[in-house]
Amino acid sequence: MVCQSNQVVQQVCELYEKITKLESLNPSKDVNMLFTELVNTCMPPNPIDVSKLCQKIQEIRSHLIKLCGEAEGLLESHYSKILGSYENPLHHLNIFPYFDNYIKLSLLEFNILTKQTAITPARIAFVGSGPLPLTSLVLATKHLKSTYFHNYDIDSAANYMASRLVASDPDLYERMTFHTTDIMDVTCPLKEYDVIFLAALVGMDKEEKIKVVHHLAKYMAPGAILMLRSAHGARAFLYPVVNSRDLKGFEVLSIHHPTDEVINSVVIARKLPLQPLDQGFGSIVLPSKCACAEIHSFNHMNRVNVIEELSLEEQLS
Repeated sequence: MVCQSNQVVQQVCELYEKITKLESLNPSKDVNMLFTELVNTCMPPNPIDVSKLCQKIQEIRSHLIKLCGEAEGLLESHYSKILGSYENPLHHLNIFPYFDNYIKLSLLEFNILTKQTAITPARIAFVGSGPLPLTSLVLATKHLKSTYFHNYDIDSAANYMASRLVASDPDLYERMTFHTTDIMDVTCPLKEYDVIFLAALVGMDKEEKIKVVHHLAKYMAPGAILMLRSAHGARAFLYPVVNSRDLKGFEVLSIHHPTDEVINSVVIARKLPLQPLDQGFGSIVLPSKCACAEIHSFNHMNRVNVIEELSLEEQLS
């Protein structure tokens, strides 16, 4: 087992100790400095296999990923509020410190998707879109200009902030919807999407991530595409790792590990035909009720309408 004898691991552990002593993970000079140093430490290509780390470092890594996720969420909320104060928020997305990374990551994902599929997706779901849904925004405005985007997040406040960003853009207002719900409660609608993106921080430990993947495998349409974000080498101290063996019910088409400032690896997989009971998923049985979700949308007076989706049972009654 590899432990602190590795220089990068030692540096990460030292930064972890400093991060855990912070009073808050809200954006500040100290928070920004420590997480920037952490990213810069983990960014260079490194052959380290995090699965072979000793138990103590595994525990540190698991906690560090959660701290990174919390800090990332607070950073996005901070900038989403600032952007929401502009008359045209989408004209100012570049104020977000890592906007260029999202531009590059979205282009990478679009190129991989285009290479592996023959059609332009009509409907895309992004699971874990957050208060600043940059991937959806970049894809919708630069690469997939006729595609409809359905953004899922469990946090209603995050969806409210995200909705404000598209309120002033008539095109995106028509093509982008925000659903407040736990994706594990969504069943019937999942079969309607050509592509589903799973954010890196949806399921911040292995067990949670696999549960979400298995749920998607059960309800996505056969042939639909799943795009996931993973991590490789030392970058796995920042984000969870998804391996091919974790994607039961899917055919893995490609795994790409960037070596530049794009931190996340990209995994693309195709949903296989329905699996028999003895292969781990069971046949798909649609429930009598489709999962309900709130849809946040803005009208032209910039007010929030919350629309409750009727269950299938209620629609038929």
